Amino acid sequence: MSTVRDMIRKKGREVFSISPDATVFDALKLMSEDNSGALMVIQAGKVEGILSERDCIRKVDLMGRTSRETKVSEIMTSKVIYVEADQPLEECMALMIDKGIRHLPVFDKGELIGIISVRDVLKEVVDVQKFLISQLEHYITGGG
Repeated sequence: MSTVRDMIRKKGREVFSISPDATVFDALKLMSEDNSGALMVIQAGKVEGILSERDCIRKVDLMGRTSRETKVSEIMTSKVIYVEADQPLEECMALMIDKGIRHLPVFDKGELIGIISVRDVLKEVVDVQKFLISQLEHYITGGG
């Protein structure tokens, strides 16, 4: 199976990010505009955390706060679980399932090169399976 690097090459390296000093409202607007479920929290070029839509719901609304007054730094996940670019997709899937997370930042030699979602991983796995099935069908029918 392919590696995370292979998937990032197909998907692209775009990473949506926000400052820890921004409001949660600003983060939600950015996620909505970019159709993204998570943002990397970056300050001065350094990853400080990750913020997901789930964080916003669970840590703002359910705690009686408002998104316009709450800072990203107050609710972000600062202990970021991540993967290295050379890791196989199977490991990413297992990590996401085990930790109950939907987004994984991808690093290569200490540099943030992308972020993958559970949807991205699922799509890649399905694409690989389709390719394998077509190759097997081709072999079985004597196509070469």
